[in-house]
Amino acid sequence: MQTQHMKELLPKDCRFCSLVSKANGEDLIGTAGTYEHWLVMEVPQPWPQEIFQENPTIKSVIGLFQELIFQHGVNLKPMLIAPDREYSHPGFTRIFYYYRPTKLFSQFEKQEFIVPESKAAALLTAIFQQLIQKPNNLSQFQQYKQQTSDIRELMVCTHAQVDLACGRFGTPIYRQLRKEYAPISHGKLRVWQTTHFGGHQFAPTLIDLSQGCLWGHLEPDVLDLLVQQNGSVFGLRQYYRGWTGLSKFEQIVEREIWMQSGWNWLNYLKAGKVLAMEKDGDWAEVRIDFTLPDGSMSGAYEGRIEVCGEVTSAFNSAKEMELEAVKQYRVSRLVKVE
Repeated sequence: MQTQHMKELLPKDCRFCSLVSKANGEDLIGTAGTYEHWLVMEVPQPWPQEIFQENPTIKSVIGLFQELIFQHGVNLKPMLIAPDREYSHPGFTRIFYYYRPTKLFSQFEKQEFIVPESKAAALLTAIFQQLIQKPNNLSQFQQYKQQTSDIRELMVCTHAQVDLACGRFGTPIYRQLRKEYAPISHGKLRVWQTTHFGGHQFAPTLIDLSQGCLWGHLEPDVLDLLVQQNGSVFGLRQYYRGWTGLSKFEQIVEREIWMQSGWNWLNYLKAGKVLAMEKDGDWAEVRIDFTLPDGSMSGAYEGRIEVCGEVTSAFNSAKEMELEAVKQYRVSRLVKVE
């Protein structure tokens, strides 16, 4: 199946890419990206489109970051969050570092530091050096480490300078979560605005850390289910972009397992593997291994994913959009193997 490009002038009310994706029924699953590490730093707004090239702290470590990614192949996702009047401290910079703790896991291990602004670049350098096994002084930052592993961080993209859809649709969702859910969490939930992390066509899009699940096309009336996790998981099916501990085809199978298993599935330690794949990506065979956290039960699922059609989507908001056909998938077989 060949992906086709076409240009078409859309009506003014359709210039947001996320409206095109939503109107055409694009399935979000498998679009979460796959990461082993997350690095999130407070940087005040406004955020220009090229914030990562323009911010002096980031510029000072960009060479080491590029070495980390391109020479050592470390799978790390960098993001920025806006300081919050309640959470943040003038003159200090908060840095979150999340990492995959083991092969089978359910959530990323969290480290949080609040350092004087003048030490932010040194901390980033130490983290990067540790990741590529170079001598580092990370131990010197222990005094700035926060004991917040029990705090859930919801991060909503509001980076309008990268794409208007994120500002238009992400900002109201951020405000609702921040106003209605964070204050009643007894300090167990914080809500942040973030820079772009991929998928403006799915705005409003959200990351749930330490879990590492991504969500998109969020609506106000599903936030209660997303935050409280106390209703039918099927109510979130269409909003789930996937779990970032797995790759694209693994994410597609994992959603079906979650739909069958319910909320407890999110706490299972798991890892995925693509067993076979057609070269154009029209089908794939996947295995998801799992175990309970206490080790009392383990097993695996094997599934087959197949293309079931395509929809037209837009990857960027603009008055004149480039539309693209996007393959849609279904899980045609799913079996549990002991």
